[in-house]
Amino acid sequence: MKIVFVIAEADPFIKTGGLGEIGGSLPAFLHKQGVDVRVIMPKYSAIAEHFRKDFKHLAHFDVPVAWRKQYCGLDEMVYQGVPYYFIDNEYYFSRPNIYGEYDEAERFAFFSRAALESLTHIPGFKPDIIHCHDWHTALIPLMLKEFYSREPLYYPIKTVFTIHNLHYQGIFPKEVLSDIVGLGMEYFTKDTLEFHGAVNFMKAALLYADRITTVSPTYAEEIQDSYYGEMLDGLLRKRSEILIGILNGIDYQVYNPYKDPYLMPYNNLKLAKEENKKHLQRNLGLPIRGDSAVLGMVSRLVDQKGLDLLTHVIEEILALDVQMVILGTGEHRYEKILRYFASKYPEKLALRLEFSDKLAHEIYAGADILLMPSHFEPCGISQMIALRYGTIPVVRETGGLKDTIIPYNETTGSGNGFSFVNYNAHELLFTVQHALKIYQEDKLVWGNIRQNALTSDFGWDKSANAYIEIYDSLL
Repeated sequence: MKIVFVIAEADPFIKTGGLGEIGGSLPAFLHKQGVDVRVIMPKYSAIAEHFRKDFKHLAHFDVPVAWRKQYCGLDEMVYQGVPYYFIDNEYYFSRPNIYGEYDEAERFAFFSRAALESLTHIPGFKPDIIHCHDWHTALIPLMLKEFYSREPLYYPIKTVFTIHNLHYQGIFPKEVLSDIVGLGMEYFTKDTLEFHGAVNFMKAALLYADRITTVSPTYAEEIQDSYYGEMLDGLLRKRSEILIGILNGIDYQVYNPYKDPYLMPYNNLKLAKEENKKHLQRNLGLPIRGDSAVLGMVSRLVDQKGLDLLTHVIEEILALDVQMVILGTGEHRYEKILRYFASKYPEKLALRLEFSDKLAHEIYAGADILLMPSHFEPCGISQMIALRYGTIPVVRETGGLKDTIIPYNETTGSGNGFSFVNYNAHELLFTVQHALKIYQEDKLVWGNIRQNALTSDFGWDKSANAYIEIYDSLL
């Protein structure tokens, strides 16, 4: 079984979020199961020099971008047993930003075509399946059919497409179809790539991929409904027979409370939680108070993550016997609101508007409660990491949050967190108050919930096997 991942980011080379997490960890677990898996990604200038110096140049060739020919170099590096191939074009990928450039359509249309062209330059490897991820690579199933269907290397190849977040679809002006992708106007119809007068890259994969997956079972159901379907729910219902939700995992070697280099090891759970909490408070300039619950949030500060709910009731939450720690960046209005409350309540709220892997680990371990009041959440990994460190999630029941967090049941003692159903700020507030009441008044029950959290298993093994079953079904 020979699989090639084509993905816009992969840890440890580049990671901006969950996509990069998966690009790094899932191939490693497939490799452990005996799959010959390779990964193709862009050679961004932001990749650290200590990796770049170990890249081996394999080939260079021209890639058609509609009527243009663009240079492409192909570099290779083996990491954790998995060969990674890097598509090199300085014009497209030597940028200060990974995403958000003015020519996103051209950059990722080039990347998709270059990934396909590069297959003839990888010695001794002929893939059975190309596994594409999110809109950046969504043109590949269509390009394979349109440009390569008569070529012996390519025509047996099957495609799998994974939706990591349906909200981001790669929507561009209709001129992109001919001028960038190189396709005729027969592909600009409601049954092909046309989408409300524009071109939709993700729609290409939803139409032409052999299998469609998404990153949790609940999200697979939700996106077939108009509320979550981002105006593609009709097409997803039409292709529901080949759509499956597979829950993401996390790498338990990376998120290992017994060996985490940023933390006091968890050899003694109670002591480790206390010391990591003190360290977090000290590090962020909060009063060191063991009796106050620390609420943590590691998140993009955007609507999707429930920031409108949080900011609506943040003053009521801060009026409780709590401290709050927030790490992330996002929309200017939310950063501005949170800065205001951090200055108003400096002994209650510590805000860090940045991305820091070290501080994220310190929050997962040092907080008592993790907040994830998401509007929608395809999978989410913060709640899984929090469970691994004995920090109890408070979540809204949506997508992967619903699949991973079992609300505490007072009768049976089961449950690894707390949840609320409706997207409502006061439901968030009431759920936080309920969790705090148990934390403050019944340490035995709280200890049981923490133990349930620590014994939850969201490693990659089960999910990797589910992907192998899909690959098997195609072969």
